[in-house]
Amino acid sequence: MSEKTENKKTGAENINWDLSDLYASNEDPQLLKDKKKVLEEAQAFSDSYRGKVSGLDAKSFKQMLDEYEEILDLSGKIGSFAYLQWSTDTGNTDYGKLVAETNELSSEISQKLVFLDVEWLNIPEEKAQRLIENEALSTYKHYLESSRRYKDHVLEEGQEKIMSAKSVTGRSAWVRFFDETLGAAKFELDGEELSEQEVLSKLHESDRDLRVRAHASLTKKFKELSRQLTFVFNTILADKSTNDKLRKYDSWIDSRNLANQTDSKTVNALVESVTSKYELVQRYYKLKRDLLGLDEMKDYDRYAPIMKNEATIDWSSAEKMVLDSYSNFHPKMGEITKEFFDKNWIDAAIKPGKRGGAYSAGTVPSAHPYVFMNFDGKIRDVQTLAHELGHGVHQYLSRQQGVLQSSTPLTTAETASVFGEMLVFQKLMKELDDPKEKLALLIGKIDDTIATVFRQISMNRFEHAMHTARREEGELTAERFSELWMEQQKALYGNAVELTDEYGIWWSYIPHFLHTPGYVYAYAFGELLVLALYEEYTQRPDGFADRYLELLSAGGSEWPEDLVAKMGLDITQPDFWNKGLASFERMVEEAEAMAKEI
Repeated sequence: MSEKTENKKTGAENINWDLSDLYASNEDPQLLKDKKKVLEEAQAFSDSYRGKVSGLDAKSFKQMLDEYEEILDLSGKIGSFAYLQWSTDTGNTDYGKLVAETNELSSEISQKLVFLDVEWLNIPEEKAQRLIENEALSTYKHYLESSRRYKDHVLEEGQEKIMSAKSVTGRSAWVRFFDETLGAAKFELDGEELSEQEVLSKLHESDRDLRVRAHASLTKKFKELSRQLTFVFNTILADKSTNDKLRKYDSWIDSRNLANQTDSKTVNALVESVTSKYELVQRYYKLKRDLLGLDEMKDYDRYAPIMKNEATIDWSSAEKMVLDSYSNFHPKMGEITKEFFDKNWIDAAIKPGKRGGAYSAGTVPSAHPYVFMNFDGKIRDVQTLAHELGHGVHQYLSRQQGVLQSSTPLTTAETASVFGEMLVFQKLMKELDDPKEKLALLIGKIDDTIATVFRQISMNRFEHAMHTARREEGELTAERFSELWMEQQKALYGNAVELTDEYGIWWSYIPHFLHTPGYVYAYAFGELLVLALYEEYTQRPDGFADRYLELLSAGGSEWPEDLVAKMGLDITQPDFWNKGLASFERMVEEAEAMAKEI
């Protein structure tokens, strides 16, 4: 490591999580015992209930689901530990081995338990409704109700077992290969070998020459890896196409919409609302071009700060910003967030082999969430910390709903995270006196909102294009992927940002396309929902914070539209999204007005 890199300390270098609440290590005797125990429990469960589900009364059905949750909790605990450990060092072969073993274990357990879904969905509708409405099963009502929507897409038990068994050497194996390939990749920049995350962070620097060099470094490595990455994309797209046909999904996105407890009408309304406002993005980037003093805005200029020499924010300052923001909103949120820092539930250090990005892992109700990120001392890292801790608070509160109803669909999963970012942003805006600093912060927020709403919808359009092309044209070349990518990027940026030829390969490093196909529109869903929620909070603050915590505590125990309705909003209306977009437009107008004054 060079002296230059060593000197840039943030205090996050030693912020590593403690996973001992799950297991002490790969060799932990309890881990070995639990791997054996969970298989035995799954077999005993199968022996007790297989072939008998339709004959159970409500009380026995509840007993069965209680036992089912216990098995899922233990299985999830084992899988969570393996993945979290591996995330911090994807090159560690022992960690990778445990991930493979737990994937195989999960598949084996799934094969033993799959009869439950099959038999439950085969119960005639009238009888199923009687069970759903029975008071004895009230704590599982939403799970039972929502699971019935998969009735037309679940296969016979034997077929489901084969699907589960083959997934270990199919899709999940290719996703792991993708993660390990980029995790191990070294990007050369100014004589140093850096990780993908470290070089991506340079695109947020004020030094344009550095951004150009970082852009070139990333492009060079993505092109070197393009053969492998293109093959992975083609394989996973083909695998999804096969699964969708077998499960009788008409479109590539149908299974995601079903999992998100929404429908194509709602999603299409979101997509159409956002794409119809692309001109706001183009208008904003013309303003930013002028603020940066550039003749032409290039794709590597999009995240540049408008004030030079942006100070490095140390870890303790970031911690204080987030804790203060959360505590001021609701003391309970502050208390929960403090546990993440005090009990080492966060991994923030940038280190070799660590995968890029950030996430909050809910793990299982019997444990607690963990937050993963790569902290580099930028204001956006503070926002990322706030974002992931928003998820963490949500997951912490919703544990009370149990394994089957603690997780929220992706559409509402981003609500708490984006709301957390908004709390930090508003706190910083109030504390700043210098108009230039205020404008710089507002510009950063607009950059983030564009990335969360407009860029994610443009990526959704790319996903739609590539899934469609893969099904209609067969295997796609890297050039064809790039062509589809650039079509959507040009539609978004228009003539406000010049997209370099090199940018054409930048589809290849984005993990969401492979980890969770169809995920990306959920970011836009969450951001626009939060803009509307925050407006509701500012206009009618009385009791809002308490109702908000109740919303988070409910987890996935109710339909998303019913939960949000308690906050005074109706996400089923097609014009709902325009409320959030109008709020974004006001941000752009405010930036334009502040720029004129300055």
